[in-house]
Amino acid sequence: LEGILRTVLNQYDSLILPLSRWLEDHGVCFQMETQVVGLDFEHADGSSTVRRLRCVTSTGLSEIDVAQEDRVFVTLGSMTEGSNLGTMEMAPIRQEDATGAWALWNDIAQESTHFGQPSIFCTNVDKTNWVSFTVTLQNHGFFEFMKTFTENAAGTGGIVTFQDSNWCMSVVLAHQPHFINQPKDIDVFWGYGLFSEREGNIVIKTMSECSGAEILEELASHLPLGQHAEEFFLDANCIPCMMPFITSQFMPRRSGDRPNVVPDGATNFAFLGQYCELPEETVFTVEFSIRTAQRAVYRLLNLDKEETPMYHGHNDPIVMSSALWALLNNG
Repeated sequence: LEGILRTVLNQYDSLILPLSRWLEDHGVCFQMETQVVGLDFEHADGSSTVRRLRCVTSTGLSEIDVAQEDRVFVTLGSMTEGSNLGTMEMAPIRQEDATGAWALWNDIAQESTHFGQPSIFCTNVDKTNWVSFTVTLQNHGFFEFMKTFTENAAGTGGIVTFQDSNWCMSVVLAHQPHFINQPKDIDVFWGYGLFSEREGNIVIKTMSECSGAEILEELASHLPLGQHAEEFFLDANCIPCMMPFITSQFMPRRSGDRPNVVPDGATNFAFLGQYCELPEETVFTVEFSIRTAQRAVYRLLNLDKEETPMYHGHNDPIVMSSALWALLNNG
């Protein structure tokens, strides 16, 4: 396995859950059922200060005043905003509107040209959507087959992509169990298709129109499963998920479309996530989001700490020779 590091369990159980518990143990309060819909700024002499958060809660509209000693960290946009689940019998619905985290960024962007241009990333769903799917299996047959077929045990190999797939379908077999308390006789894997508006090779529907059962049928057609397909997928549950903005961070952009983590003149706030300017770093990775948070905290709190250095693979002669070999042999 090259190019990516995986957690043993899914990322929620391996990262989010222990981090949130650690933060709660250290006095952090998570206020659930609360959506921040806007920030009130004060601009003066080239500086910008957040004075108030506007929120929607289960009881209606509310406001949170920002004290002088407070700091505000705002995640801009969201790759998974508007995601919608289907079922074995029903395809997911595609949401076109940029709501939630995108609406918040749109509100913020009205305040200053230094706060980015969210419309660059969230207004072309035809180019930014994927369909992914999660499959729960009631036996180990498929995983055993894939271990032999790919010569990799689950959790040790890379993504398996089917080159002939009209959808450019891929599957990922993670280490099992993938979830805390997952039963021993259950296997779970994940997959996706990059071209959701193309018809399948066997299922003559676009991937976005397909139910979970139809996605499993298409998947089986790309593997030499033979008579075992029905056995492997007996009582399987395939849940498709339409993600309208999942590749929005890759949209073509110009300088200024993404704001700096700490914008010019910001006194008490910083931006986080995949849509901030971070020269030489690559989006779509956990590292990118974590690095924006590290930069925000270190700079906004004036901490005497150095940010983790960037990895410059293009300066590594081994990496350069491997890239040259790939170019010469795949050109």
